[in-house]
Amino acid sequence: MSAVKVNVADAVPNRRRGGEIRVTLSPKTAGTTSGFGGFLTLASGEAVTEHYHPYSEEFVHVVAGALEMTVDGTVFPLGPGDSLIVPIGLRHRLVNVGAEEAQAVFHLSPLAPRPELGHVDTEEPSSPEEPNPAVGGAR
Repeated sequence: MSAVKVNVADAVPNRRRGGEIRVTLSPKTAGTTSGFGGFLTLASGEAVTEHYHPYSEEFVHVVAGALEMTVDGTVFPLGPGDSLIVPIGLRHRLVNVGAEEAQAVFHLSPLAPRPELGHVDTEEPSSPEEPNPAVGGAR
């Protein structure tokens, strides 16, 4: 395998759970085998609906804005330069509590056995008609 570069502008935007999620590095986009990640943008007041990952830890690093991540009932205020890890199986929800757009980078690892097993919604998605972000499958 060789190195693979993916620009966020080339990643397909997904708004299923709120905000705009762009998966940049995944089995589908870059042939990754240990996890996937990308870029999240949230407008002021927007949220990523509550969910959990039964197989993966989620790493979040805030680039811009003021966010709050609620993890199993505990609220973590996050600003630029802050990173947070959400352990496997814990419910979490992310909200932009600032007046400006917020941006974050995320990574999940390890991969679920199959893409459809990697994410469990505990709150109705914002745009349920939109499919899940494309993570698995062939490039």
